[in-house]
Amino acid sequence: MSLRLPKDGFAGLRAHWIADATSGFLVFLIALPLCLGIAMASGFPPFAGLITAMVGGLLVSPIMGSALSIKGPAAGLISIAAAAVLDLGQGDAARGYPMVLAVVAAVGIVQVLLGILKLGKWVDFFPTSAVHGMLAAIGLIIISKQLPVLLGVKPVGSKPLELLLELPQWLGHFNTAATIIGATSLLLLIGWGLLPFPILKKLPAALVVLLVSVGLAHFLPIAADSRVALPNSFLGGFSFPDFSQLLEIKSLEYIVMIALVGSLESLLTVKAVDGLDPYHRKSNANKDLIAVGLGNSLSGLLGGLPMIAEVVRSSANVNNGAKTRWSNFFHGLFLLLFVALVPAFLELIPLSALAALLVYTGYRLASPVLFSMTAKIGWDQLLVFLTTIVLTLVEDLLVGIFVGTLLELLLQMANGVRWNELFSLQVEKDFFGEQVHVHVIGNLGFGNLVKLNRLVHDLPLDKPVLVHVQRSIYIDHSAMEYLHHLQHSFEMLGGELKFEGLEQFKSLSKHDLATRKKPKNKKV
Repeated sequence: MSLRLPKDGFAGLRAHWIADATSGFLVFLIALPLCLGIAMASGFPPFAGLITAMVGGLLVSPIMGSALSIKGPAAGLISIAAAAVLDLGQGDAARGYPMVLAVVAAVGIVQVLLGILKLGKWVDFFPTSAVHGMLAAIGLIIISKQLPVLLGVKPVGSKPLELLLELPQWLGHFNTAATIIGATSLLLLIGWGLLPFPILKKLPAALVVLLVSVGLAHFLPIAADSRVALPNSFLGGFSFPDFSQLLEIKSLEYIVMIALVGSLESLLTVKAVDGLDPYHRKSNANKDLIAVGLGNSLSGLLGGLPMIAEVVRSSANVNNGAKTRWSNFFHGLFLLLFVALVPAFLELIPLSALAALLVYTGYRLASPVLFSMTAKIGWDQLLVFLTTIVLTLVEDLLVGIFVGTLLELLLQMANGVRWNELFSLQVEKDFFGEQVHVHVIGNLGFGNLVKLNRLVHDLPLDKPVLVHVQRSIYIDHSAMEYLHHLQHSFEMLGGELKFEGLEQFKSLSKHDLATRKKPKNKKV
């Protein structure tokens, strides 16, 4: 029995405001420290993170294409934003900040154009393992840059590998007060969900960290510059961009990088949240991309960070029982009220506690479990995954995702896929009795999933669907994962979808979603 869809617009506000306001408040408690920490880690003033979240909540909510995603600053863009501030400012963050605001405003225009051109569908273009490798590398970058803040030390290097090699030196010269607060915060984040008290576990761990760290900082000798610094007035927190260097090569590079990575992360989050939505609503990816783009342009003009649909807050929004997009609005409203009415509390927060929140976020992005799971899928995916990580750490995110994608294409060609089949796919649909038959002809990989995705969205749910893959020779991991999610989505919506011909393929590992190749003695 399917659930009745919640109403949208003002009718949804009237019907579900209690559930959405409750969820919005709980998400606000998570967002508050993360927005501050992400802004500072990015080389922006702390208030900039709050600007982004307020714009994402109050102004983007009515026009976004997803029902339950939360818009705001994200840890995944820290490394790009921090590099941009220093690069454009030639080492001076205060000089680079307004120049990056111009970049953020321009990124928004690019994203609006991408949405208008309906390019949101290309989120499926990148191979899964390369995307996971990019996110894991981002996690390692966050950890490398936030550990010295947690320990209260000043690093010598600036690149992730240089910073990680300094760890022994940091451990020998840490600041006792900062380390006590940071380590306590990290232990709370790790252990809060393991407590045997259900009532306590309902409190967000991030809120507990804030309260405990502020309490510890009251008794420990924490310097004033080791706490959050806010402007003297609410309006004083807004800044305006400097467009003088916008057309320089460096600025254009960062526009491309933030637009690509930010759009990819945002669309992947929206896609993931659709899978969590108990009402199985399908987001409009292009409409959401346009909304995020408009939000980014406004955020850049006001002094904020780049914005995306953020996965941690979005999943918390679903888990807290949100019904409509108004939960995102309420999360922004509570941030506005708190910052306007109780700013003094924010200045009590020690930086080492915010660093602990980000280290924990980075660990979740680069969890050892992810490495283990990728290895189980197959050596080919582990190679793509690790290559993307290494190139991202050594060079940058664009190089990492590009080389990871190229490597996946080369692996396909090494397994017999012709170069002209990498991005082309023939898909035929016919009706036979009460069944719908979909015939996939040619290589099935990440590079040509868009065409298959376009066709299956028009398939009826009231007829059984049979997807024939006998005339393929190779199905990569991204395609296997796509087929698995497709089947699950049909079942969740009351439909039926099965595959014909998968048994003819040899799997590269025992994993259900491993890459599959048809043996040479099998006819296509």
